Amino acid sequence: MRKIPSTMATQHPDNAMPSPFSGNRYVSNADEIEECYRCFSELKVEEYMWDWEGKFVDEAVIDRLYQNYHDYFKKNQLGKDKFLTFRVPNIWQETSHRLPRAFMNLISAEHAAKKYGFHSPPMFEVILPMTTSSSQLIYLQKKFREIANATEEIFDMKSNMKYIDVIPLFEEVGSMADAFQTLEEYVDFLQKELHHKPEYLRVFIARSDPAMNAGLIPAMMALKSAVSSYHNFGKGRGIEIFPWVGGGSLPFRGAINPENAPFVIQEYGGVSSLTIQSAFRSDYPMDDVKKAIKLFNTELPKRRAQYRHVTKEESVAIRKFNEKAQTFFSHTIEPLAPLINKVASRLPSHRERVQHIGIFGYARGIGKVKLPRAIKFTGSFYSLGVPPELIGTGRALKLAKEMKIEHLVRELYVNIVRDLSHAGHYLNRENLDILCHQNKVWKEVRDGIQYIEEFIGQEIGSCQPHHVIHRNFTSNVLQKLQLDENIDEDVLKAAEIRKSLG
Repeated sequence: MRKIPSTMATQHPDNAMPSPFSGNRYVSNADEIEECYRCFSELKVEEYMWDWEGKFVDEAVIDRLYQNYHDYFKKNQLGKDKFLTFRVPNIWQETSHRLPRAFMNLISAEHAAKKYGFHSPPMFEVILPMTTSSSQLIYLQKKFREIANATEEIFDMKSNMKYIDVIPLFEEVGSMADAFQTLEEYVDFLQKELHHKPEYLRVFIARSDPAMNAGLIPAMMALKSAVSSYHNFGKGRGIEIFPWVGGGSLPFRGAINPENAPFVIQEYGGVSSLTIQSAFRSDYPMDDVKKAIKLFNTELPKRRAQYRHVTKEESVAIRKFNEKAQTFFSHTIEPLAPLINKVASRLPSHRERVQHIGIFGYARGIGKVKLPRAIKFTGSFYSLGVPPELIGTGRALKLAKEMKIEHLVRELYVNIVRDLSHAGHYLNRENLDILCHQNKVWKEVRDGIQYIEEFIGQEIGSCQPHHVIHRNFTSNVLQKLQLDENIDEDVLKAAEIRKSLG
């Protein structure tokens, strides 16, 4: 079986500090070629995501890597030792004209590798973001085959890839719960239509967007139930399953950071791959970054079977809990959208993005509430001094107790006390009191904090000097917002202290 990468560097722009490779916070698409190489060669990540979804990309990536770093890739073959994986656009969410370009790129990369005398094909996987059904995965397989056939007919460029590995990325609590059926239907298609039974499947689970749509605890409960379900599916079909979690540095987005590395290993048992996002690489000491990546590369393969099995009864209970608990979060977020968007507009953009149509939308009356992507969403709340980990969480914990599944929450969300305590260090109670006078929905957040404190057995708040300094910057943010003054410096300084933009 091919090597399954344990670590993937991504282009998620959540860094507060400058990139260690360029010395700039802003990373252009031209800089990403060198970033990719240095993530491989210096940080020792095993995979790099080339992201076509919602951002500009250098389409000559394979030629540039092979020409600029020929000796390195001669010894570290793409597609065998190191992996470059496309995240392709979801054409059901955004324009489709970029998808055929990505597929053509896979075919041309295959021919480039042959030209340079390298392992071929260098790329054979694509990630489909916002996967919701098997029909989407099937569509990609069929369209790739059509493009490959047309390329051979028109340009005499024959591809040896009869199919590609399509990796579903589930980004909603509901789609995670329904993924068993999605995988079942997709594998049936592969066997019946392509006469191919895969030896393995990689299944990508998002941490940021589920939390943004449902809240911290529903996101984590859905993830743990999903990991168990995916392994069960694999055992039933005789297919190796390699779950993959994409998350950022802050607890709301996964708590995957160098300082937390041993706890990450503990939290994500049964998971084969983790993302190494920009804040992970830029906002922590380089020695710590390298040690954490080495730990993940070494330990994750050993822990594939070390996950908490979720029974059918527990899975049903989790689904019922999530359906109710996520309303606590969504009903709070909806009326706060104008403020969230206002603060988000002042958070810097560190990559070249095209306009993105997000999955987040709350129906209320006519139309939908629009919110920023997960990084700026998270950064907005932290900038106000009210971490999103605290929103809806108190009521969710109370619900868990009423449903008699509090023990299940503690068993599945292994580091829940640690994560809530960490987020709580960045709570600015004075800001929250002010916000309560401006919008009554904040009072539900304040009331919920008391139950969080009872659950974790301690009062949350600043406990170190840097927490106090962060609080001061968030006080500046709120006061300056009321005066309609510029908050750019304050939001960035606060982000540097918490070691992530959002």
